Amino acid sequence: MSSEIWQRDEVQSPCVKICVVHPAERICTGCLRTIDEIGAWSRMSNDARAALLEELPSRAARLKVRRGGRKARMG
Repeated sequence: MSSEIWQRDEVQSPCVKICVVHPAERICTGCLRTIDEIGAWSRMSNDARAALLEELPSRAARLKVRRGGRKARMG
């Protein structure tokens, strides 16, 4: 059985099955999409999906901001 039969001609979801919404940023910590983007994915065009995928990496930095620890106490 060839896996080629399961290939689709559409932009695939960035979901990594780690579905946790960051409480402050309101984006999934796994795929970096908003709840609205996740819900709309199946209705999005390939162009809209590709544009969203290009934007996602820039969102990662928003989740890496630490709120405490030594740096917060020293500064």
